[in-house]
Amino acid sequence: MSTQTEPPDDSAGPGSESGKGAGSRMGRMLHGDNPVLLTFLALVLAGLVGAVLIAIGDPATRAASKYFFAAPLDTVSAALKAVGNAYLALFEGSVVDPSSFASGSATAILGPISETLVNATPLILGGLSVALAFRAGLFNIGGQGQIIIGAVFAGYVGFAWDLPVVVHVLVALAAGTLGGALWGGIAGWLKARTGAHEVITTIMLNYIAFNLLAFLLGTPGFQAPPFGQAISNPVEGNARLPHLLGGDLRVHAGLLIALLAALGCWWLLDRSTLGFRLRAVGANQNAARTAGMHVERSYVAVMLIAGGLCGLAGCAQILGTNPAITQDIDAGIGFDAITVALLGRGKPGGTVLAGLLFGALRAGSVTMLSVTGTPVDLVQVVQALIVMFIAAPALVQAVFRVRARGGVGQVLAKGWNG
Repeated sequence: MSTQTEPPDDSAGPGSESGKGAGSRMGRMLHGDNPVLLTFLALVLAGLVGAVLIAIGDPATRAASKYFFAAPLDTVSAALKAVGNAYLALFEGSVVDPSSFASGSATAILGPISETLVNATPLILGGLSVALAFRAGLFNIGGQGQIIIGAVFAGYVGFAWDLPVVVHVLVALAAGTLGGALWGGIAGWLKARTGAHEVITTIMLNYIAFNLLAFLLGTPGFQAPPFGQAISNPVEGNARLPHLLGGDLRVHAGLLIALLAALGCWWLLDRSTLGFRLRAVGANQNAARTAGMHVERSYVAVMLIAGGLCGLAGCAQILGTNPAITQDIDAGIGFDAITVALLGRGKPGGTVLAGLLFGALRAGSVTMLSVTGTPVDLVQVVQALIVMFIAAPALVQAVFRVRARGGVGQVLAKGWNG
């Protein structure tokens, strides 16, 4: 009788026995099929490209490069200094500034992380919206319109209705969620009844919402007197989301809503019958229809929920961050949410982490500009690079010599195993 042998496990490093030991475990974890590794390497690669752009844009580095061949270390030193200062300012503006501890002020110490959380809150909600639609096989790029309509509904309730404190904010939240759900549901209904592609319909609905907002901001009753600027009446204090860390720090209860929404999306997708149906439709709508599932109803349902999540993002903007509605109330969140969902791999937990990362980039970019003069646009470039590298895993594998199967390249493996 012949014996069948198992293929060798090339993830086992030197000194390991039969694939055991720390080197083997790391080898099995770090391989090209691991999405966590590829996401991390995409972030590293985007950071490296961003560092090159910072160095190119630095005046001192460019001046030193003119005599590079005479004194190459001057150019290298100037470039490293520019990159280090820029990324340090990015960290201090988004996480913590060590110099703030000397003041002993909680506002100064917690200010950067507060700004990160403020920026991350609508990004998480918008990212969950896009990710949920992804799982059902739909591409919701109508976040801008859904956020605008959600903000309009919530804002109108916030300044036009007179309700008790707790009731007012709850009704405003419900109104904003309803507005976003209705706007997303239109695209879902058109998809179900006519087969209209959701990309086209959501884009058109974005334009409609944007111009509808422009009309409202010039309409008495919605526009703030004396009617000379395109801004709405301010939201009443009763309808404002409470601050979590005191009035001097902007982080508000919208963050808790975003985290609860992420938990709800996880339960919906992984624990509920509706979530199973949505995932089945997203995997193969023909097989789902053959199994007796109503695909068209699933389209309407998922777009209603996705629109409601973006409506909540609009609520976070108008009830938590901004005192009144303006033409830029969406702040580009609708499109950044697509990036957040892609970085989060379409999963609620990953979307939360991606939202926090992009919130940190937004918050830190302001400090980076004021301290080092590095343009805020660089953050947008880094965000785009992250998505590009995640969408091209073969490129990341080639750059870092990560093999598609069986472990990492020799450089990473040798570095771990000594």
